Amino acid sequence: MTADFVGFNPLLLLEINLYVVWAFTEMASFFRRTIAAKLARTLQQPEEAFLPALSAVPVTKKQQAADFRLSVDTLRTSGVFPSSGDIQLQTDGLVRQLNQDSVVEGISAVNGWINFKINHKLLVQKMLEPFGKGEDEKYGMNSDLLNSLKKGTVLVEYSSPNIAKKFHAGHLRSTIIGNFIANLKESLGNNVIRMNYLGDWGMQFGLLGAGFGQFGCQEKLKQNALQHLFEVYVQVNQEAERNEDMKQAAREFFRQLEQHESEALSLWKQFREISVDEYQKVYKRLGVHFNIYSGESFHRDEAQEVVQQLQSQGLLKTSEDGTSVVDLSPAGDMRSVCVVLRSDGTSLYITRDLAAAIHRSGKYNFDEMIYVTDKNQASHFYQLFQILSAMGHSWAGRCKHAPFGVVRGMKTRRGEVVFLEDVLDEARSRMLHNMSQTKTTKQMDDIEDTAEKVGVSALIVQDFKGPLLSGYTFDWDRMLQAQGDTGVFLQYTHARLCSLIQRNEGVEASAFDPSLLLEQTSVAILQHLLRYDEVLYQSAQDLQPKHLVNFLLKLSHLIASAHKELPVMGSSPDVAQARLRLFSGARSVLANGMRILGIRPLGKM
Repeated sequence: MTADFVGFNPLLLLEINLYVVWAFTEMASFFRRTIAAKLARTLQQPEEAFLPALSAVPVTKKQQAADFRLSVDTLRTSGVFPSSGDIQLQTDGLVRQLNQDSVVEGISAVNGWINFKINHKLLVQKMLEPFGKGEDEKYGMNSDLLNSLKKGTVLVEYSSPNIAKKFHAGHLRSTIIGNFIANLKESLGNNVIRMNYLGDWGMQFGLLGAGFGQFGCQEKLKQNALQHLFEVYVQVNQEAERNEDMKQAAREFFRQLEQHESEALSLWKQFREISVDEYQKVYKRLGVHFNIYSGESFHRDEAQEVVQQLQSQGLLKTSEDGTSVVDLSPAGDMRSVCVVLRSDGTSLYITRDLAAAIHRSGKYNFDEMIYVTDKNQASHFYQLFQILSAMGHSWAGRCKHAPFGVVRGMKTRRGEVVFLEDVLDEARSRMLHNMSQTKTTKQMDDIEDTAEKVGVSALIVQDFKGPLLSGYTFDWDRMLQAQGDTGVFLQYTHARLCSLIQRNEGVEASAFDPSLLLEQTSVAILQHLLRYDEVLYQSAQDLQPKHLVNFLLKLSHLIASAHKELPVMGSSPDVAQARLRLFSGARSVLANGMRILGIRPLGKM
């Protein structure tokens, strides 16, 4: 059928095309796809060429003239436009070719960007339509942008404390950042393996084993296991500094472990089981879980096999001091070497990491493996990935290190903090005090549990607000503010929305009138929600939680404004229904985002 048949209406064809787009996409994708289709028809290019260049306009305090914008510079980079032409002439020329329609009401050019203003009644209808259908948790996930991400099996190794020690506060960042990455990958449709790779092997267990024989007590181990082991470890280290016999005894105990001698192995197993039991209590408080508790010890035998493989491939060399090394220098002149075996034949951390990586590839066939540790280990992971590549493992390119900086000034009222339990106790205690001083605090069944969860939320948001690599200065007062950009503010906003929805139970209906939500306050929330999939996409690209944290904080500020300006109580039934749909939708997105960050949303506080 051609366009010149009798009675042909081109607008009808546009409406049919829009219906097809409408039927198969949701939320922001519908608008992006509609604008991309318009550009594709005009420039005779596939729609996919324009999707990466289109983004929602960030909400500001000023009333916005546009909802989406197109980067002409991106079109030049991708070859849609010549890169040598005048960018403003190209921008103005394209705007003149584009026509408004029932979806796009306004098109304008500003500094190399093309702005698109959407029909706001359609914006309200399309953005709030998916809510109330029992799939609120999947809101925004069926987007072209997120569907373009590769999906598969992702193994995330995080937390990884050293056993036989109390959980050090230094492991907090690895634990919560790894949990965020695992949550994010899972929400995007990946099969995620959450692995805790315990530091449960190495010379420190030689020291601890030898020291326990001299300073340890099984009775004290039953009373406060990790505290006692910590005390033994401090004592034996002091003894080893002044006593060569103790150092020799430590080496001998570790040799016995490596040789699987039963007495040494039995004591080590006891230390490991005690440690995991204690760590799980801390993880429960943080809302963190793992599929697998692995450890260096699992790969102690495989480490020797790796050494043999390196030997047979001609990659192993012996240094002057008798250690076995892999030469990583480009010229092969031993200027950059990695030690994989001590002169006495015992394995090192990297030897066991090589064995672990090879084992995981065979067992889990992962598409991506992410190690979450501090930035001081960057050199270790560079060497690890280099050696795996040199051994011929092509999947080494799918391994990545997610590094982070250090936290400065983390201390409790009693002084310098060492253990994570102390930090969690302090956060709960301070939050309990703050809640007792607040008139709006609701009656609840377990106020301590609520204070704990809010305290953990505050810890997470303070940690996630900036670039992970840069580190930050810990600040109790700023972290626990109810009105600042904090985890407390996110929880307060969520609880307030839950209370609003609960008080108006029965008001919300399946149908609502979009024309009753055209105030700038309502529209600003929906314009902000247009960016949700973009924020998740950006987070998936660089594994940084700051994008999602700042998105949720901005959403909470917009919700606070709407609370004041759009009352549900006292409004006509139609207006109340529409506003409740808006608040209910905003609550769903806030809760979904909080869960990805690792925050458990509270219904009351």
